[in-house]
This record gives sequence, structure tokens and C-alpha cells, in this order.
Amino acid sequence: MSGAAVAERTRGLAALLAQGARAVECDGDLVSGRQWFGRACREAARIGDPRALAEAALGLSGLWLHEFRTAAAALTLQSWLTRALAGVDPGSVLAVRLRARLTGEAAYRSGDPGPILSMLDEARSSGDPLARAEALAMAHHCLLQPEYAAQRRSLAAELIVASLHTGRRSDLLLGLLWQTVDLFLDADPHAGRALTELRTLLAEQDHLAVGFVVSAIEVMLAIRSGELDRAEELAHACARRGEAAGDADATWWHGSQLVAIRWYQGRLAELLPMLSELIHSPTLSTVDNSAVAAYAVAAAQAGDQPRARSALAELAGRGLAELPRASSWLATMAGVVEAAYLLDDADAAGQAYALLTPYAHLPMVGGLAIACFGSVEQALGVAALTTGDLDRAVGHLAAAVRHNLALAHHPAVIVSRRRLAQALRLRAEPADDAWADREAATAAADAAALGLVTLDGSPLSVSRHGSGWRVAYGHHQVVVAHRVGMPYLATLVANPGHEIPAVYLAAGLDAGLDAGLSSQPVLDRAAVQHYQERLAQLRRELDDARADGRSAEAVSRAERIRQEQDWILAELAAATGLSGRTRRFADNHERARIAVGKAIRRAVHQVAAADPAIGAHLTRSVRTGTRCAYWPS
Repeated sequence: MSGAAVAERTRGLAALLAQGARAVECDGDLVSGRQWFGRACREAARIGDPRALAEAALGLSGLWLHEFRTAAAALTLQSWLTRALAGVDPGSVLAVRLRARLTGEAAYRSGDPGPILSMLDEARSSGDPLARAEALAMAHHCLLQPEYAAQRRSLAAELIVASLHTGRRSDLLLGLLWQTVDLFLDADPHAGRALTELRTLLAEQDHLAVGFVVSAIEVMLAIRSGELDRAEELAHACARRGEAAGDADATWWHGSQLVAIRWYQGRLAELLPMLSELIHSPTLSTVDNSAVAAYAVAAAQAGDQPRARSALAELAGRGLAELPRASSWLATMAGVVEAAYLLDDADAAGQAYALLTPYAHLPMVGGLAIACFGSVEQALGVAALTTGDLDRAVGHLAAAVRHNLALAHHPAVIVSRRRLAQALRLRAEPADDAWADREAATAAADAAALGLVTLDGSPLSVSRHGSGWRVAYGHHQVVVAHRVGMPYLATLVANPGHEIPAVYLAAGLDAGLDAGLSSQPVLDRAAVQHYQERLAQLRRELDDARADGRSAEAVSRAERIRQEQDWILAELAAATGLSGRTRRFADNHERARIAVGKAIRRAVHQVAAADPAIGAHLTRSVRTGTRCAYWPS
């Protein structure tokens, strides 16, 4: 090849590197950056330019660690970095930068930040501002676990200073972004000020990748404020921005934001199909288990206990302590606690309680502050509730109310108040009932003010109507035949927002009254007596019908009487034992969960067949499982 041809190819390679740098560092366009730097890698290898290959491989790595999620893509990047490292002087600054990148990628996947911190010391010693800035950003990315809060803040401040020496705008934006994320992760009251500073810089000149994270934080803040419809709109816009930037987290961040929104709307079970696909997506981070945790909760809320238990077992593995400590760890543990509560898994709840206790002062924030599930005190309270430690549950949940108020996380405050009221009623000390009533009333008022789930004045009613049931919802009204699940459904609707153990529903009204529930008629002693009196009346009416002869009208009347007799006899047989005492499940939680869940789902299906609007509301609002509930939304 002639010298002119070599010079031309060298100029072309330099142009590719410049285009890639402009795309990533100035525009935050990771898609274009990968295209330019990928071409530069191939061209540098073709003409044998080791220095250009090193620059191209570093650029291809991107802005964040772990941008390449599939095994093939990750190995391809590693191959380019390793090949570039073999072609440069081991003592050169380029070699330091390449080793740092390889170390950072491995450290992120392993969850051990030790190696990248050692490389950071080497980068500092090199005296090169680029090597130092890149190592600082990667080290911070590997320290998003809650135990490294102070160290992260120091690294973010150092990166901001380093950006003055590199002259790269992306270093300044990353330093400010990490600082902002740290403040939100630590529940610092001045986090909003840092976010405003970052927004101001982005308004002057956009940066797609950093702007994507900022837009995700804004979704989180909208959820905290209780503006869930607005938050959902922002979440969709955020996802589009993430896709435009080429960020690998765009899909799951959108999914996790929808999880938070639906959770506070009482509609998480709706996301089960989406979550069942997402948990197997190759684009999920290898150290992020929050999707599996969300799936476990959604499955439990939908009454799919086998899948919920399987997902929780997958998370627990050899113990919850083995879960990777990544940026999503606290959010994952929030899901673990909720799933354990819904499944009555005291062992998982106890493990989670021990692991979360050191972080009681923190919010359960996922990722780079892109979703928040309230205070860790909330999870501790629910875990204590699951293990039966009611004193601790009350203490943690009372603290959760205070902490969530300080976070201005209004939906989380409502949830904490409801759970606190539940714990107080279960503990039942002298002053607990009045305290529980105050918390429940405040939660209902706050929910109504935000347009969230309202716990009183529900528009849905389920009541007896002859031998069947009348179900009314707004302007819709339908009468359906009796099914075993209809009394259960009536009890749930009469107690909106209360989680009622399936064994209470299966046992009948008496156990429900012990839990402080509404006296919605199910099949108590008075009902049994009423049925017996009605049977006697029906026998007399049947004799009269027979006495009327074989006319069509008499035969039809007799048939209706026999149907009602059969229904009452079946009801009494199902509800009473041979001795006539109310039949109970003898505290068999699993048997009650299966039987009650099936009965309620069949009842809901029957109502849906009669009136799709009421059926859709029930499908969205009724949760079955070890504990059942009606959450109107």
C-alpha cells in the first residue's frame, strides 16, 4: 500500500475516533458511539495501529460499566480491550486505562469493588487526568451498595474536580450526576438542589445518556408526590429517551417504574405477563434481581402461589445474604419482604430483616434513584409482621410513617399507615385500637386527597338477594347465582384495604370478627338458624305445590323450591360438620389458601360474565393468596 493510501486510511481512522468521541462525550448518543468506535476498532486492527485500537476499544466500552449485556457482546468487548492492551506499552497511560476498564467490568459483575479501587490508585499515580477521571467514574459505579455511601460522595466530588483537567463535558456531567444520585440514595434533603444544577447544565446543552437518568429520577419524584398518572406519562417518555440514547437499562427501568406505580395503585398483578417476560430478558443486568422480586410479589398478589414461591426460592438460593449487592439491592429486598409477607414465609422475612436492619435510615431506592419504595423501616416492619414480632412491627412501621413523610413520599406514607393500623389491631394492646383507627382514617383521607385507593365509601357492594347475590358498582348492577366464593367476596368488599387471612374467610364470620373486621354476613350461627327456618318453610311450600296438582305452573314452582332447598342444604353441608358446629380449616393455611383462592376467582369470573365492567374492576382490585384483600382503585 502506498504512503498516500496509508495516510488516507489514517485520516479516516482519526475521523472515526473523533466522531465516536463527539457522539459519546458531547451528545451522550451511545448508539452512534458504538457504531463509530466499532468501525474504528476494525479499521485500526486492519491497518495495524495499536494506539488507535486502544482508543477505539476504550470508546467502544461506552460511558457506563456493563453496557454490553448479552454474553456474546460482553465477550466481544473484552476481546477488543484485551487485544488492544497486548499491543501497547505495559507502562503507558493507555495500558493503565485499558486495565482499568477491564478491571471495572469484572468488578461490576462480581460485586467486589476491591480491584477497581486498586486500579483507581494506579490511575491517580499515573498523573493522567483521563485515566483518573475514567477510573473514578467506574469505581463509583461499583460502589452503589448502601454500605459505601461516604466513599461514593468523595469519589463524585473528586470526579467533578478531575473534569476541570480533562476538559471533557461528559466527566463534569457524570460527576454531578453521581453526586445527585448519592444524595437521593442517602435521603439527603438537599438532593433536589443538586438535581436542579444538573438540569440547568442539560438545558444549556443536552446529553442523551445523562439526561435519560435525570428523566428517570423525575419519574421517581412524581411517584413520591403521588401524581401517579403523570408519573406514568413521564415513565413512557423516559423509556423513549433511554432507547434514543442506546442505554441498556431503558427497558427494565421503565418496567421498574411501572412496578412502583402499579404497586401504589393496588394493581401490581396486572404486570405479571410483562414481568414473566422481563425476568428472562438478556438485557437485564447480571447483578440485578429486582425484576424477579417484583415478579414474586405480582404472582403472589395474583394468587399464583406456586410461581410466587418459586421466584422467592430463586432469590433466596443458598440464603438471601448471597444476593449481589448492586444498586438495585434495597429495592430487591423490598420485594423479597413483601413476597415473604404474602406467602407467610417467616424464614425469608427473618433473613431479610437481619440484612436490612443496618440500613433502616435509608430509602429503598432502585438503580440510579429511578424508583423508590419508601423507607427501609417499612420493609423491616412488614418483615416483623410476617415473623409475628408485633412490637417490632409497630415500632418500625411508626418510624416508616415519619421517614416517608420526610421523603415526601406520599403513597408510601399511606401504605405505612395502613400497615401500622394492621399491626396495631393484631397487637391489640389497650390504646392500640384508637391509634389504629387514627392511622387508618388519616391514610384514607390522604388517599382520597391524592386520588389513590380510597378505603371508605367504596362504590362496590355485594349483598344477598334471595338465593343469589346482588353486585352493584356505580351505575352497574347485576344479580348472580350463589357460589362458594361469593360470601368470601362479600367479606372482602365490606372490608376494603384490609388483608384478611384465607383461613379467616374459610372459617366464617367469627374468626373475622376476632380480627376486627366488618360484620358482613357470611354464615354465622344466626344465618344457620335462618337457613333451617327457611328449609321448614320450603317444605311446606313444596307440599302446597304438590297439592295443586300437575299443572305447568305447579310443576315449575315445585322445581324452583327444590333448587332453593338444594342450595341451602349444600350451603349448610359446606359450612357445618356432622355435629352441626361451624366447619373450620383447623388453621391449615395452605389448604385454606388454595380453596378460598379458587372460590373467589370463580366468583369473580361469574360476575365478569354477567357484567364485564364490574368484572374488570374485581379482577383489578381483588387479591387472593394466604391473605386476601379488596383494594379499590
